Amino acid sequence: MEIDPSTKTMAENYKIMTGLVVPRPIAWISTLNEAGSTNLSPFSAFTFCSHKPPMVAVSIGRKAGSVLKDSGNNILRTGEFVVNIVNSAALAVMHHSSAVVPPDVSEAEALNLQQLPSVTIAPPRIAVAPASLECRLHLAIPLGEERNMLIIGEVLRFHVRDDLVNNGKIETVALDPVARLGGPNYAGLGPVVRMPQAALDASGL
Repeated sequence: MEIDPSTKTMAENYKIMTGLVVPRPIAWISTLNEAGSTNLSPFSAFTFCSHKPPMVAVSIGRKAGSVLKDSGNNILRTGEFVVNIVNSAALAVMHHSSAVVPPDVSEAEALNLQQLPSVTIAPPRIAVAPASLECRLHLAIPLGEERNMLIIGEVLRFHVRDDLVNNGKIETVALDPVARLGGPNYAGLGPVVRMPQAALDASGL
């Protein structure tokens, strides 16, 4: 099947893209609203984009295609946010934190989530997360007709559960990350396949 995205609505293209670009890691972002309470929401258009300094990129959409989501507004206003990494133990509560609520409602408080102080920024970390990244806004780029906001943040601190670090590397299986698929569907890590060093020699395939 050949699909021309210019003939499709935004919602139709969204369904196709989120079903094909999988699995996607989840940035469970904590920010501070104008009242100083913790907003908490997951975003799956998330990746890293720089190593020195370390930076992450998150695309934040708009409510009903018009008003930027609360997390985006908070980041633009304060310049600070925390990316909390989601594992299977946090899956259910992370999913419920995606509910649409007014900006002054704290999802973290409503879900009775323990919050931990950050070291370099004001927004707190979420205790149930196995790892958290304290981030400072580096760049915000509006994209497309919907004006989604691509947020690029510099990572100022990594907080990683002690048992997940081995010789400077992350034990991915122990991290037990959760990924987003299309719709309200998620996936675990699944089998891990370790490949030999890459070589342009088809005889070993």
